[in-house]
Amino acid sequence: MSTAPDRRPSLIWHLMAWMLGALVVVWASFVALGYQTGVHEADELTDGHLAGVAALVLNLHVDGAVDHGEATPVHEPPGLMAHDYQQSLSVALWDGSGRLISRTGDAPEPAFDTEQGFATLRLGPERRAWRSFTQWSRDHARKVSVMIELQERDELADDIAGQMVEPGLWLLPVVALALGLAIRRGMRPLNELSREVERLDLAQAERVSHRHALREFMPVVNSINTLLDRQQEALERERSLANEVAHELRTPLASIALQARALGDAPAGAMDAPAQRQALAQIGQDALHAGHVLSQLLALARAGRAMLAEPPAPVDLAALARQVVAAHAQAAWQRDCSLSVQAPEALGVMGNAVLLELALRNLVENALKHTPHGTQIEVQAGQGPDGEVWLQVCDDGRRSDGRRDGAERAAAPVDSLHLGHEIVARVLRAHQGSFGEAAPPEGFTTCYRMGMPGTGLAAAG
Repeated sequence: MSTAPDRRPSLIWHLMAWMLGALVVVWASFVALGYQTGVHEADELTDGHLAGVAALVLNLHVDGAVDHGEATPVHEPPGLMAHDYQQSLSVALWDGSGRLISRTGDAPEPAFDTEQGFATLRLGPERRAWRSFTQWSRDHARKVSVMIELQERDELADDIAGQMVEPGLWLLPVVALALGLAIRRGMRPLNELSREVERLDLAQAERVSHRHALREFMPVVNSINTLLDRQQEALERERSLANEVAHELRTPLASIALQARALGDAPAGAMDAPAQRQALAQIGQDALHAGHVLSQLLALARAGRAMLAEPPAPVDLAALARQVVAAHAQAAWQRDCSLSVQAPEALGVMGNAVLLELALRNLVENALKHTPHGTQIEVQAGQGPDGEVWLQVCDDGRRSDGRRDGAERAAAPVDSLHLGHEIVARVLRAHQGSFGEAAPPEGFTTCYRMGMPGTGLAAAG
């Protein structure tokens, strides 16, 4: 059976996408800025060229005059190689009275009264745009105007700016490729950590090694190892619990099978009525014991499901204690036991009421089932100075007095399985609390206490 390909996004491609997006935005910004800078600098270069030619022409000595419609054409001297950035300039030179004494280039003749400095002129029948620089000589004896067609100047500026940004466009894929390779190489430690985690064998209690030297990996490694340790502890508890369950069930089931075989194999009339009743009573007792074990297992599974399914809510632990004691009053009366509650009027905690009732009921049932007749059992609750709410079930079942003889104490059942205590411990772990045997108060011999954070709701009874 073939498995479907993993279509989840890759971290490498995720990082590459963000890196390329940021790189393209930054690169495009620099290219746009570089292009604008190139155009501006090319325009400044052209204007400087116009001003330089104007200064050169003003220092030439030209005599005579030319007709307004006549211009000296510009011819490239033989053998002179044209330059890529060579510009076609036009020059008009007047004397102080406005008489045109020299005109060179293709530009139409500008007006003599053009202001000094840089200007954009519309000349000729076609009203074409020309960039011009006009300047008087120091003695105002001559005036010159140097011009270049605006379209030619803009084309030159675009060409220079394009030459400036072109290397950046070619370098973009190279930089992206280099960054991609760097990210792939930088992800190698993470890939190694992932492969090591994938190879872990939980059955062998393996842990992630600390050979991954990167500081950022240490919280991940420590968290994984903590989870593995908890998993191993849980597995050990489950194995121990399974062994105890198997041992506890094997005894009553074997006894049931033995008694049933004895009843079935006995010839008719060979077993008297008292022996039959004793065998049937033993079968019933063993069946009840096995049923009790199974009910405890079901309660344990129910506790695990409830811990995952329901959010915590306010619970009055004192009211819950009175409710559980009232529910077991009949069972206590049948065993001639004293069952009471000593608790404040209200005692608030945050938790799961069903689970807390399950835990308390297990403690009360253990006290009723595993102590001799006539035992005094008391459910006590309160709140410590640190705000912790506690609830404990105490009994005097181990006290030796005239009310109990040795045979009755010897007949008291022993809870070798401790399933009830395991249920209580799991419930308290889910409530960030604690559970264990506590020092019994005066008048009692055994005490089991549950402790958990309180909500501050406590009223004296």
